[in-house]
Amino acid sequence: MTSEITLFVNPAAGRGRGAHAAQPAARALRDAGFSVRTVLGSDAADALDRARAAVAGGTGALIAVGGDGMVSLALRAVAGTEVPLGVVAAGSGNDYARSYGLPIRKPAAAAAVAATALKEHGGRPADLGRAGDHWFGTVLASGFDSRVNDRGNRLRGPVGRFRYDLALLAELAALRPIPYRIGLDGGPVREIAATLVAVGNNASYGGGMRICPGARADDGLFDITVVGPCSRTTLLRVFPRVYRGSHLSHPAVTVLRARSVTLEAPGVTAYADGEPLGPLPLAAGTVPGAVRLLVP
Repeated sequence: MTSEITLFVNPAAGRGRGAHAAQPAARALRDAGFSVRTVLGSDAADALDRARAAVAGGTGALIAVGGDGMVSLALRAVAGTEVPLGVVAAGSGNDYARSYGLPIRKPAAAAAVAATALKEHGGRPADLGRAGDHWFGTVLASGFDSRVNDRGNRLRGPVGRFRYDLALLAELAALRPIPYRIGLDGGPVREIAATLVAVGNNASYGGGMRICPGARADDGLFDITVVGPCSRTTLLRVFPRVYRGSHLSHPAVTVLRARSVTLEAPGVTAYADGEPLGPLPLAAGTVPGAVRLLVP
């Protein structure tokens, strides 16, 4: 294990919290005996190129400092390699850190967790989802939730779950069932009408919404939450339960499990880890043990 590790920083995350988080994180890592270099980028593509260069150069670990968007870039740099990933959560949603019980907006504590894990076990294997060349660690969203995500990303108002609450209310006016074609593990295609289909490698998205509460990143399976056609009143009644993960008991909600899934629906853009993937159709699959995580 090399003693040099790389901080992969998004200075704009969480309205500047990423920049403020980098210094205490670096200090905690140095206090733990590591040398630290910092990687920034002029934009997402440049940042990813620099992170990949650090991984190819043999860095001992890549530590993503920022929100889920920064973690998504970091996953693309380390997936399928032996370089472990740590997370210093300093963004708005922080669902990836939340999935593993990591400190949120406590950069020194989060960096200390990563340092301890690097010394004790070097990173625990975890599954990732993959759609084309895009890796994701939390949830692939399609349908009403992806439209909410799209609107939420455009809002300049509150951060975290409140941003998504406002976006949800704005999208309710256009609520309608979406005709999906879904295939699981190469089997027959199902034609269904749904409000949304969420493909979970982990449980939550959107700043703590546990849309796939049973999803685990160590079982080689997606949990696929299908919300069938429902009225605005029903959706508003069920929505608060998503934060507790208790919505699965509602008759409009079905959970499927599969290693791979194909999704097709007109006029729907898919998101994964809060980042746009593009319009459906798409295929996604689980890749067991694709990343080593610096978690307890």
